[in-house]
Amino acid sequence: MTANRTVIARTLIAGSALLLSLTAQAANTIRISYLEETRPAETALANLAPRPADLGSAGALLAITDNNTTGRFVQQRFELTRLQVPQGASGADMLARLAKAGSSLVVLNVSASAIDRLLQQPAAKQYLWFNAGAPDDRLRQNQCRPNLLHPLPGRAMQADALAQYLVSRRWQKWFLVTGPKPEDKLYAAAIRRAAKRFGGRIVLDKNWNFGPDARRTAQAEVPVFTQGGDYDVLIVADEAGDFGDYLPYRTWLPRPVAGTQGLVAEGWHGSAEQWGAVQLQNRFRAQSRRDMQSVDFAAWAAVRSVGEAATRTASADAGKLANYIHSADFQLAGFKGRTLSYRPWNGELRQPMLIAQPRALVSMSPQDGFLHPRTDLDTLGFDAPEVRCSK
Repeated sequence: MTANRTVIARTLIAGSALLLSLTAQAANTIRISYLEETRPAETALANLAPRPADLGSAGALLAITDNNTTGRFVQQRFELTRLQVPQGASGADMLARLAKAGSSLVVLNVSASAIDRLLQQPAAKQYLWFNAGAPDDRLRQNQCRPNLLHPLPGRAMQADALAQYLVSRRWQKWFLVTGPKPEDKLYAAAIRRAAKRFGGRIVLDKNWNFGPDARRTAQAEVPVFTQGGDYDVLIVADEAGDFGDYLPYRTWLPRPVAGTQGLVAEGWHGSAEQWGAVQLQNRFRAQSRRDMQSVDFAAWAAVRSVGEAATRTASADAGKLANYIHSADFQLAGFKGRTLSYRPWNGELRQPMLIAQPRALVSMSPQDGFLHPRTDLDTLGFDAPEVRCSK
């Protein structure tokens, strides 16, 4: 009888310990939602790099693994819920899906218009949003919100990073070629702003009007199209990849091509190797069987921001995490040789930009000599006096 009582007692103690462990684990679980729009399959005309089905979500998933690696030592656990909504979904529908998921920390890979619809909902103020998919500058300059952060660089940051490199090489005369789509015009506007800011001169400015398929006619059309004067570099604005890949090596003058094709400025690139980047690249390739792209890195940085805040605050409370991420104490190691932080005036992530050709890293911006009273990282994108956000 005594032995049976001892077994029962030990069983009760073990059960109580397990219950306490599960309760503590639940209390220290940080849940993050990842919301993305389903988009029709799009393939650039080169037919070499279709948009990955897991673009963005793969970066968030890798960051969850990274967070849990650290979290094991501090009794924290991270979970990711991936949600998909159709293009054009209403803000109320998107918010209802998120409310059901039960997390107020949300990574967004949706269009700028979807962000507008979502954040117009009164209940959206209760969430902390990370924009990992929309590069639109208006979200960072005059339509920013205090609870919307931007780990994805905007078009202004891309253009400024490229402009700094071109000006540092004394390639100051630019030929700007703009595609017909709205996003092409937005990128071209960012290039024009960067030219004024850093001393570039747009000596030729043309719109591409040869139709969407340049494969069969580029050899004849591009040399004629690119006549008209001397310039140092041709900058192309073709975010969808409809024609920009057919401009290099076909221009009337032998000039480099940059912008959305050729030499690009990105938040991340598959050629990055320094500062531990090769380890991040290898882990991503092992997980996803492809190279990490800028949207993947932005989603990774968003989820890692939450993980870093949770570690530093020793808390799973979403409000405390949001306050820490917004604070001057927050710093994120991003495999770029500099610590990253969010600008208090518009929520954009301060980060070096990679200047790369398709298979090699060329440079990193900010370039030497471009100074700022606070940090040279703030020479990329919108500085505080340029921002007209209502807080």
